[in-house]
Amino acid sequence: MRNLARITVAALLLTGAAACSSDEGEKSADTATAISAERCEQNKAAGKITYLSGYQYQASASILEYVAADKLGYFDALCLDVTMQPGTGDTSQNTKLLASGQVTFSPVSQQDVLSANANGIKVEGISTYSNVGLEVLMTMPDVTDLKQLDGTTLGQKGAMPVGVQAMLVQAGANYDSIKQVVVGYDPSILPRGQVKSLTGFISNEPNQLKAAGTPATVWRPYDYEVPGSLGAMAVNPDFAAEHPTAVEDFLRAGLHAFEYCEANGAECVKAAADLTGAGYDEAQNLTIWQTEVGVIRESLKAGTALGTIDTGNVTALVTLLNTYAGTKITPADATAAFDGAFVESVYSGGTLVWPAP
Repeated sequence: MRNLARITVAALLLTGAAACSSDEGEKSADTATAISAERCEQNKAAGKITYLSGYQYQASASILEYVAADKLGYFDALCLDVTMQPGTGDTSQNTKLLASGQVTFSPVSQQDVLSANANGIKVEGISTYSNVGLEVLMTMPDVTDLKQLDGTTLGQKGAMPVGVQAMLVQAGANYDSIKQVVVGYDPSILPRGQVKSLTGFISNEPNQLKAAGTPATVWRPYDYEVPGSLGAMAVNPDFAAEHPTAVEDFLRAGLHAFEYCEANGAECVKAAADLTGAGYDEAQNLTIWQTEVGVIRESLKAGTALGTIDTGNVTALVTLLNTYAGTKITPADATAAFDGAFVESVYSGGTLVWPAP
């Protein structure tokens, strides 16, 4: 039956594309509404779906591919009415908007999902791309051991990333001896010697410093067995319970667009630039995207479908937060905060099913 359904869908797509030019036919075949009438109605019944990005339309994983999915018509192909909304970078605000139902989906790290739920803000994690976190520590090349940071000044953006803190402790540094100062978003303060170390994001500041001719040494918590997450997605729990096919197909569209943007990064970045307007640095954002895709593919375990939730990583994050952030999250509460069934449902034998069956 499944093979017959696929043949039927393919025939319909080819028929619809026959009157088009080759380029138009290819686009039509990928974005034409090709799901069953019943599933289409189920998705339409979900109504308006609001996607809130993590930070503007930066070309980060879990942002760029969803911008592209909208631009390429993938949501329309699955009968999803999606509105794109740029976030400010305030994760706590994103989780509050998710929990209240003012937005439907938002990229929220697994650790932020856990912290939000521990504070009574109910959101549900539904996918993640990598256990390697975005947050890193940078030093100049003269630092070859993190213990060399004892008694020095560390620049951070207003809050110390818990993963970086754990890494310093794991590396044997005297964490309490390190003076922390709040700094802005100009990483050149590191090569200028205003700070000895600087927190940042693996795909952002290190690339800026390299482009300026002052490459830094990047210290990743993951390399010190500190868990993290990259490209995670969360949903409003009530919406997920009421409209499961819409959740599945939202992820399906994003994962399909991820594959497209891997091969067509500049085109996807251009879509984000068009959505943003003047001032969007396409070259820098393409580098952000390529860096994060590299991390994701490098860290993806063999035989694991992209987006799969690693329950072992969730458990490790609970230990991290309870140890360094003062939370008191139980294993049962952590498990309840995630549902990996949505992303699992969009694959067949490890291959993404497009369009929906």
